[in-house]
Amino acid sequence: MMQGAGIAFPALALAAVMTFGAAAIRGLTGFGMAIILVPLLGLVVRPDEAVIIAILLQLFIAPVGIGKIARDADRASAGLIVGAAVIATPLGVWLLSRTAPDTARVIIAGIAIAAFLLVLLPPRLHSKPGTMETLLTGLVAGVLTGFAAMPGPPVVPYYLRQTITAERARASMLLVFFGTAIAATLSSALLGLISGPVLWLSVLLFPAVLIGNWLGSKAFGRISERVWRSAVALILGLAGFSALWRLIQS
Repeated sequence: MMQGAGIAFPALALAAVMTFGAAAIRGLTGFGMAIILVPLLGLVVRPDEAVIIAILLQLFIAPVGIGKIARDADRASAGLIVGAAVIATPLGVWLLSRTAPDTARVIIAGIAIAAFLLVLLPPRLHSKPGTMETLLTGLVAGVLTGFAAMPGPPVVPYYLRQTITAERARASMLLVFFGTAIAATLSSALLGLISGPVLWLSVLLFPAVLIGNWLGSKAFGRISERVWRSAVALILGLAGFSALWRLIQS
């Protein structure tokens, strides 16, 4: 756990390794950093601190490659999702501040598992999601962003179940997560949840995010779309069930 303005070096090194791995997954798939990182960081810091750190790291890395992301993304759906998420994010942050750490760990593990199950649903073959479904996706993403720094569970199935290319799905998700990271950071700051130690630890971990994200992005163009989609489902499943396993063992 963090003490004062610092953190023990072994814990910092462990957090950096966790962060590097989660960022590499983000670079490859377009999502997953928070889903993987929050449960793992919860072993080093309190769950609420892990959420805020993940929010800050997503904000720091979001502008990287934003020009290409904006060109490749489905900007219409991403804009609707972000707009709805901005409205709902403060509710999620407020819920986080009112939830006991042990309860938060259980909920966060459940969120990761739910995302895995949703991705396994059959794809939409002939229709795109309507406006209401898009807005609902954004509202749920906003609540989950504030509560667990995890907008992915509703957003990933929303795009992966459509018959669009991996490039468009990945870019759309990254564009959404840019917007949710801004909303979550502002909400957390207004509620006084970003402490000095949490901000400092986020800064220390950011180089691991940069390197991991770069390596993951390099790998993205070298694998087939089928392998990419399979990797997305596998990562979600491993993250969810590993978080559940740690809860059982604790």
